[in-house]
Amino acid sequence: MTPPTNPGAPGPDSRTRVSTTPRSIRSIFSTRHRTIGLGYLAISTIAVILGTTLSLLMRLHLTWPAWQLPLHGLILPEEYLALVTMHGTIMLFFVLTVAPQSGFGNLILPAQIGAKHMAFPRLNAASLYLTALALLVLCSAFFVPAGAPISGWTSYPPLSASPLAGPGQGIGMDLWLASIAIFAIASTASGVNTLTTIVKLRGEGMTWQRLPLTVWGWFTAALLSVLAFSVLLAALLLLFSDRHLQTGFFLPSQDLINGVLLQHRGDGSPLLWLHLFWFFGHPEVYIAILPGMGLTSMVLANFAHRRVFAYRLMIATTLLIGFLGILVWGHHMFVAGLNPFVGSAFAISTMAIALPSSAKVLSWLATIWRSKPQLTTPMLFALGFVSLFITGGLTGPILAQPILDEYLHNTFFVVAHFHLIMAMAGVFGLFCATYYWFPLIANRQLSEPLGKLHFWLTIFGAYATFLPMHLTGLAGEPRQYAQLNGIPGPATNLLQTTTDLQLHITISAIFLALAQLPLLINLIRTLRSSSIPTENPWSATTMEWAPNALDETSSEKLITCRDPCLYTEDGQSFSPQWSPEETPPHLPE
Repeated sequence: MTPPTNPGAPGPDSRTRVSTTPRSIRSIFSTRHRTIGLGYLAISTIAVILGTTLSLLMRLHLTWPAWQLPLHGLILPEEYLALVTMHGTIMLFFVLTVAPQSGFGNLILPAQIGAKHMAFPRLNAASLYLTALALLVLCSAFFVPAGAPISGWTSYPPLSASPLAGPGQGIGMDLWLASIAIFAIASTASGVNTLTTIVKLRGEGMTWQRLPLTVWGWFTAALLSVLAFSVLLAALLLLFSDRHLQTGFFLPSQDLINGVLLQHRGDGSPLLWLHLFWFFGHPEVYIAILPGMGLTSMVLANFAHRRVFAYRLMIATTLLIGFLGILVWGHHMFVAGLNPFVGSAFAISTMAIALPSSAKVLSWLATIWRSKPQLTTPMLFALGFVSLFITGGLTGPILAQPILDEYLHNTFFVVAHFHLIMAMAGVFGLFCATYYWFPLIANRQLSEPLGKLHFWLTIFGAYATFLPMHLTGLAGEPRQYAQLNGIPGPATNLLQTTTDLQLHITISAIFLALAQLPLLINLIRTLRSSSIPTENPWSATTMEWAPNALDETSSEKLITCRDPCLYTEDGQSFSPQWSPEETPPHLPE
């Protein structure tokens, strides 16, 4: 028997080998990419439940500041800031980064390129363990004396560099630093694994031009991960040194915190942290969204029975978005005292990234133009992704203007912007992936009526929650205040105008959370049903739908014969990438 080319890869007889080890234990220590992908999705599921719960507590407190949390009592201002910090950290790192890139990437990527496994299975498993450890370390901050950190998910110094800054800035802040450092190591290793897999393990016939756009999204996001998380790890180490080794990378020679005059050896600047953090922070947006962009292109073409409009241009725009994404970090710092000429340069580069993004939108619209698409649940979520991406993106050029950003920067306008274009668009991409690839993951197909109900409730809740935040932001409502009433001075009259909108946003947020119940019911019902083989139920053309593509024990070689998304002009026939036949099969009625 021929051994696998990668010594860490599972052997071809591994499923037939008799083992007395319990299945759960074997799954935990497995190096199979599908098992690891499911592990990542399990981590993201736990994280999204926790992060959503924290966000609802924030909304309830903002609307009813005197509300008593059962078994706890009144939510204090520092506790509210801890909720903000942990919500942002959990959702951004452990949901929007882990699920699309590591979760679905491990599940689907090898099959899409004609490979049987990831390049470094043991490194892949180690990355999963480190990610789980990072989440545990982060959550442990809730249970230490003084609680979780309160400096926000951006952790700006000097307040993040001193325990005197407030409750949670002692051991809670240290745990935050340790958690994100571990996560950065895991994400960098995962990115290296993804890049190597795509470059080295593509199957026979899978040229670069034949790669599906989902693979290009994973490839570009992995490049950004290696660059951005390496810089973030360095910044975290420097901040830890400032906190415990009396260095002065981010701290001035003197600082007054809570009435205490602090003397530092060096003469650092908090601006250095902002530069390092946002060099990571803005590429992180594209790490979260690029896989969804690629999937949206493929799903729209699949159910419109069309070729992707300007396929090569879409590859180029994916790479260009990744490249420009590492050049625009300064637009997060317009109010930090940058040189005006530097601010203008970052404003121009920020507006430049709208060009490839607009090209993607035009390709999506052109792909489905005058088609007769099948409005399946994956197609609806792909269309929802396009809608949210456009709506959230329209406010991007506004915030790219330094003069406008000075007013809007610390208001709910920014919260609305990034929740629509990154959070909700990213989540819709995850929902699209779940419904689209579920037949491959579980050998069952989710209910279409329940899926469509889930879509309509979710998109209504998303817009009802985040669109009004633009109005409260324009009214000047600050985004990190624990309480919006009872503030002395003219601010009271200003914020009173947003009271009704705040109530509406809170009710809509609760509705949005409850709108996920159809998905939960759908998953439970489907997984409890008997397994029904569904071979390519969507008439898809990409390699993951080929017979035995996901069977790691199969000795059958996967050969790519043509480009993806090849449909006839009338949309009645399609040519799968794996089929050597010249006569394309007809689509099912």
